[in-house]
Amino acid sequence: MAVFFDTIPHHELLQCVARRVVDRHVLRLVKMWLKVPVEERDAQGRRRMTGGKQSTRGTPQGGVISPLLANIYMHRYLRAWRQRAKGREYRARLITYADDFVIVSRGHAAAALAWTRGVMARIGLTLNDAKTCIRNARTESFDFLGYTFGPERYRKDGHWYLAAKPSRKSIQRVKAAVRAALRPGNHQPWPGVSADLNRRLRGWATYFGYGTRVLAYRAIDHYVADAVCHFLRRRHQVPARGTRRFGAERVFEALGVLRLESLVGRSPA
Repeated sequence: MAVFFDTIPHHELLQCVARRVVDRHVLRLVKMWLKVPVEERDAQGRRRMTGGKQSTRGTPQGGVISPLLANIYMHRYLRAWRQRAKGREYRARLITYADDFVIVSRGHAAAALAWTRGVMARIGLTLNDAKTCIRNARTESFDFLGYTFGPERYRKDGHWYLAAKPSRKSIQRVKAAVRAALRPGNHQPWPGVSADLNRRLRGWATYFGYGTRVLAYRAIDHYVADAVCHFLRRRHQVPARGTRRFGAERVFEALGVLRLESLVGRSPA
Protein backbone atom coordinates (compact mmCIF):
# COMPACT_ATOMS: atom_id res chain seq x y z
CA MET A 1 0.00 0.00 0.00
CA ALA A 2 1.05 3.61 -0.52
CA VAL A 3 -0.36 6.84 0.85
CA PHE A 4 -1.10 10.09 -0.99
CA PHE A 5 0.91 12.58 1.03
CA ASP A 6 -0.34 15.53 -0.98
CA THR A 7 -3.45 15.26 1.24
CA ILE A 8 -1.68 15.76 4.59
CA PRO A 9 -3.48 18.57 6.45
CA HIS A 10 -1.00 21.30 7.40
CA HIS A 11 -2.57 22.17 10.75
CA GLU A 12 -2.47 18.61 12.06
CA LEU A 13 1.01 18.05 10.63
CA LEU A 14 2.37 21.14 12.39
CA GLN A 15 0.83 19.92 15.64
CA CYS A 16 2.72 16.65 15.22
CA VAL A 17 5.97 18.52 14.57
CA ALA A 18 5.36 20.80 17.58
CA ARG A 19 5.29 17.76 19.86
CA ARG A 20 8.92 17.15 18.93
CA VAL A 21 10.21 20.68 18.20
CA VAL A 22 9.73 23.60 20.60
CA ASP A 23 11.79 26.24 18.78
CA ARG A 24 9.21 28.61 17.28
CA HIS A 25 11.67 29.77 14.61
CA VAL A 26 12.07 26.20 13.35
CA LEU A 27 8.30 25.71 13.42
CA ARG A 28 7.87 28.89 11.38
CA LEU A 29 10.39 27.64 8.82
CA VAL A 30 8.51 24.34 8.53
CA LYS A 31 5.26 26.22 8.02
CA MET A 32 6.88 28.37 5.31
CA TRP A 33 8.22 25.22 3.66
CA LEU A 34 4.72 23.78 3.43
CA LYS A 35 3.56 26.91 1.62
CA VAL A 36 6.25 26.80 -1.07
CA PRO A 37 4.75 26.82 -4.61
CA VAL A 38 5.87 23.84 -6.69
CA GLU A 39 5.90 23.60 -10.47
CA GLU A 40 4.99 20.14 -11.77
CA ARG A 41 4.31 18.54 -15.14
CA ASP A 42 1.46 16.15 -15.85
CA ALA A 43 1.60 13.02 -18.01
CA GLN A 44 1.21 15.17 -21.15
CA GLY A 45 4.13 17.40 -20.16
CA ARG A 46 1.94 20.39 -19.31
CA ARG A 47 3.10 22.59 -16.47
CA ARG A 48 1.00 23.22 -13.40
CA MET A 49 1.57 24.94 -10.07
CA THR A 50 0.73 23.35 -6.73
CA GLY A 51 1.12 24.54 -3.17
CA GLY A 52 1.50 28.23 -2.40
CA LYS A 53 0.27 30.46 0.40
CA GLN A 54 -3.36 29.36 0.06
CA SER A 55 -2.48 25.67 0.32
CA THR A 56 -3.72 23.85 3.42
CA ARG A 57 -2.75 20.30 2.50
CA GLY A 58 0.22 18.34 1.18
CA THR A 59 3.99 18.42 1.41
CA PRO A 60 6.09 19.78 -1.51
CA GLN A 61 6.96 16.86 -3.78
CA GLY A 62 10.72 16.43 -4.06
CA GLY A 63 11.45 18.69 -1.09
CA VAL A 64 14.32 17.51 1.09
CA ILE A 65 12.25 17.79 4.27
CA SER A 66 9.07 16.28 2.83
CA PRO A 67 9.99 12.62 3.57
CA LEU A 68 10.75 13.53 7.19
CA LEU A 69 7.44 15.38 7.58
CA ALA A 70 5.60 12.50 5.95
CA ASN A 71 7.19 10.02 8.35
CA ILE A 72 6.26 12.18 11.34
CA TYR A 73 2.64 12.30 10.22
CA MET A 74 2.55 8.62 9.28
CA HIS A 75 3.56 7.85 12.86
CA ARG A 76 -0.04 8.61 13.89
CA TYR A 77 -1.19 5.53 11.99
CA LEU A 78 1.70 3.41 13.27
CA ARG A 79 1.01 4.44 16.86
CA ALA A 80 -2.69 3.53 16.50
CA TRP A 81 -1.74 0.14 15.07
CA ARG A 82 0.59 -0.55 17.98
CA GLN A 83 -1.53 0.84 20.82
CA ARG A 84 -4.64 -1.00 19.69
CA ALA A 85 -2.72 -4.27 19.27
CA LYS A 86 -3.85 -4.71 15.70
CA GLY A 87 -0.90 -6.96 14.97
CA ARG A 88 -2.23 -9.51 17.44
CA GLU A 89 -5.86 -9.03 16.40
CA TYR A 90 -5.13 -9.55 12.71
CA ARG A 91 -2.26 -12.00 13.22
CA ALA A 92 -0.21 -9.59 11.20
CA ARG A 93 3.06 -7.74 10.87
CA LEU A 94 3.29 -4.19 9.54
CA ILE A 95 6.36 -3.33 7.45
CA THR A 96 6.78 0.34 6.52
CA TYR A 97 9.16 2.55 4.59
CA ALA A 98 8.11 6.22 4.35
CA ASP A 99 4.71 6.18 2.59
CA ASP A 100 4.96 2.55 1.41
CA PHE A 101 3.90 -0.26 3.69
CA VAL A 102 2.82 -3.88 3.63
CA ILE A 103 0.62 -5.73 6.11
CA VAL A 104 1.42 -9.44 6.20
CA SER A 105 -1.58 -11.17 7.77
CA ARG A 106 -2.65 -14.76 8.37
CA GLY A 107 -6.28 -14.84 7.29
CA HIS A 108 -7.34 -11.29 8.24
CA ALA A 109 -6.03 -9.17 5.36
CA ALA A 110 -9.45 -7.75 4.40
CA ALA A 111 -10.17 -6.65 7.97
CA ALA A 112 -6.72 -5.08 8.29
CA LEU A 113 -7.23 -3.15 5.05
CA ALA A 114 -10.67 -1.93 6.12
CA TRP A 115 -9.32 -0.73 9.48
CA THR A 116 -6.40 0.98 7.74
CA ARG A 117 -8.72 2.84 5.35
CA GLY A 118 -10.77 4.07 8.29
CA VAL A 119 -7.75 5.34 10.22
CA MET A 120 -6.29 7.01 7.15
CA ALA A 121 -9.58 8.79 6.48
CA ARG A 122 -9.72 10.07 10.07
CA ILE A 123 -6.22 11.59 9.86
CA GLY A 124 -6.83 13.12 6.43
CA LEU A 125 -4.95 10.67 4.22
CA THR A 126 -6.05 8.43 1.37
CA LEU A 127 -4.58 5.17 0.13
CA ASN A 128 -3.23 4.97 -3.39
CA ASP A 129 -5.75 2.60 -4.96
CA ALA A 130 -3.35 1.76 -7.79
CA LYS A 131 -0.89 0.32 -5.27
CA THR A 132 -3.33 -1.04 -2.71
CA CYS A 133 -4.46 -4.65 -3.05
CA ILE A 134 -4.78 -7.95 -1.24
CA ARG A 135 -2.53 -10.80 -2.38
CA ASN A 136 -2.20 -14.43 -1.35
CA ALA A 137 1.60 -14.52 -1.12
CA ARG A 138 1.64 -18.31 -1.53
CA THR A 139 0.10 -18.11 -5.00
CA GLU A 140 0.46 -14.46 -6.08
CA SER A 141 3.31 -11.98 -6.19
CA PHE A 142 3.50 -8.33 -5.14
CA ASP A 143 6.08 -5.56 -5.40
CA PHE A 144 7.53 -3.67 -2.45
CA LEU A 145 10.56 -1.37 -2.34
CA GLY A 146 11.88 -2.54 -5.69
CA TYR A 147 11.50 -6.26 -4.95
CA THR A 148 8.93 -8.75 -6.17
CA PHE A 149 7.82 -11.15 -3.43
CA GLY A 150 5.93 -14.34 -4.18
CA PRO A 151 6.11 -17.97 -5.32
CA GLU A 152 9.07 -19.10 -7.40
CA ARG A 153 10.00 -22.51 -8.77
CA TYR A 154 13.43 -23.85 -7.79
CA ARG A 155 15.23 -24.58 -11.05
CA LYS A 156 17.10 -27.68 -9.87
CA ASP A 157 14.26 -29.84 -8.58
CA GLY A 158 11.11 -27.86 -9.46
CA HIS A 159 9.77 -27.30 -5.94
CA TRP A 160 8.02 -24.02 -5.11
CA TYR A 161 9.26 -21.54 -2.52
CA LEU A 162 8.54 -17.95 -1.47
CA ALA A 163 11.11 -15.74 -3.16
CA ALA A 164 12.30 -12.15 -3.13
CA LYS A 165 13.79 -10.92 -6.40
CA PRO A 166 14.39 -7.59 -8.19
CA SER A 167 11.15 -6.39 -9.76
CA ARG A 168 10.75 -5.78 -13.47
CA LYS A 169 10.63 -2.04 -12.87
CA SER A 170 13.89 -2.20 -10.93
CA ILE A 171 15.56 -4.07 -13.77
CA GLN A 172 14.27 -1.52 -16.26
CA ARG A 173 15.65 1.29 -14.08
CA VAL A 174 19.16 -0.14 -13.98
CA LYS A 175 19.03 -0.65 -17.75
CA ALA A 176 18.11 3.03 -18.08
CA ALA A 177 21.13 3.88 -15.90
CA VAL A 178 23.34 1.81 -18.21
CA ARG A 179 21.98 3.68 -21.24
CA ALA A 180 22.68 6.99 -19.50
CA ALA A 181 26.30 6.00 -18.84
CA LEU A 182 26.72 4.86 -22.47
CA ARG A 183 24.86 7.72 -24.12
CA PRO A 184 26.06 8.59 -27.65
CA GLY A 185 27.34 12.03 -26.60
CA ASN A 186 29.63 10.63 -23.93
CA HIS A 187 33.18 11.43 -25.08
CA GLN A 188 34.98 10.51 -21.85
CA PRO A 189 38.00 8.22 -22.15
CA TRP A 190 36.99 4.61 -21.65
CA PRO A 191 38.41 4.31 -18.07
CA GLY A 192 36.09 7.13 -16.99
CA VAL A 193 33.12 5.59 -18.79
CA SER A 194 33.69 2.15 -17.27
CA ALA A 195 34.17 3.63 -13.79
CA ASP A 196 30.83 5.45 -14.06
CA LEU A 197 29.13 2.35 -15.42
CA ASN A 198 30.56 0.17 -12.65
CA ARG A 199 29.49 2.65 -9.99
CA ARG A 200 25.88 2.46 -11.22
CA LEU A 201 25.94 -1.34 -11.46
CA ARG A 202 27.58 -1.82 -8.09
CA GLY A 203 25.14 0.52 -6.38
CA TRP A 204 22.19 -1.37 -7.84
CA ALA A 205 23.67 -4.75 -6.92
CA THR A 206 24.41 -3.60 -3.37
CA TYR A 207 20.72 -2.87 -2.85
CA PHE A 208 19.58 -6.04 -4.63
CA GLY A 209 22.08 -8.32 -2.92
CA TYR A 210 19.37 -10.30 -1.15
CA GLY A 211 17.13 -13.11 -2.30
CA THR A 212 16.77 -14.76 -5.69
CA ARG A 213 18.82 -12.62 -8.06
CA VAL A 214 20.85 -14.85 -10.39
CA LEU A 215 18.43 -14.57 -13.32
CA ALA A 216 18.12 -10.79 -12.90
CA TYR A 217 21.90 -10.39 -12.70
CA ARG A 218 22.34 -12.58 -15.78
CA ALA A 219 19.80 -10.58 -17.78
CA ILE A 220 21.51 -7.31 -16.84
CA ASP A 221 24.96 -8.71 -17.70
CA HIS A 222 23.67 -9.67 -21.14
CA TYR A 223 22.19 -6.20 -21.61
CA VAL A 224 25.40 -4.50 -20.45
CA ALA A 225 27.57 -6.59 -22.79
CA ASP A 226 25.40 -5.65 -25.79
CA ALA A 227 25.24 -1.98 -24.77
CA VAL A 228 29.01 -1.68 -24.28
CA CYS A 229 29.65 -3.44 -27.58
CA HIS A 230 27.31 -1.03 -29.37
CA PHE A 231 28.86 1.98 -27.61
CA LEU A 232 32.45 1.03 -28.52
CA ARG A 233 31.56 -0.06 -32.04
CA ARG A 234 30.03 3.36 -32.62
CA ARG A 235 32.92 5.17 -30.95
CA HIS A 236 35.58 3.29 -32.96
CA GLN A 237 33.49 3.23 -36.14
CA VAL A 238 33.66 -0.53 -36.49
CA PRO A 239 31.65 -1.39 -39.61
CA ALA A 240 30.58 -4.88 -38.47
CA ARG A 241 28.54 -5.85 -35.40
CA GLY A 242 31.66 -5.61 -33.24
CA THR A 243 31.01 -8.81 -31.30
CA ARG A 244 34.43 -10.24 -32.17
CA ARG A 245 36.35 -7.12 -31.11
CA PHE A 246 34.07 -6.20 -28.20
CA GLY A 247 32.61 -9.52 -27.15
CA ALA A 248 31.22 -10.23 -23.69
CA GLU A 249 34.41 -11.81 -22.33
CA ARG A 250 36.47 -8.79 -23.35
CA VAL A 251 33.87 -6.40 -21.94
CA PHE A 252 33.92 -8.09 -18.52
CA GLU A 253 37.63 -8.86 -18.41
CA ALA A 254 40.00 -6.68 -20.43
CA LEU A 255 37.66 -3.66 -20.44
CA GLY A 256 37.00 -3.92 -16.71
CA VAL A 257 33.18 -3.83 -16.65
CA LEU A 258 31.60 -5.36 -13.55
CA ARG A 259 29.87 -8.70 -14.18
CA LEU A 260 26.98 -8.86 -11.73
CA GLU A 261 26.71 -12.63 -11.85
CA SER A 262 30.24 -12.83 -10.38
CA LEU A 263 28.88 -11.17 -7.22
CA VAL A 264 26.50 -14.00 -6.35
CA GLY A 265 27.65 -15.56 -3.11
CA ARG A 266 29.77 -12.58 -2.04
CA SER A 267 29.33 -8.94 -1.10
CA PRO A 268 29.12 -6.45 -4.03
CA ALA A 269 31.14 -3.90 -2.01
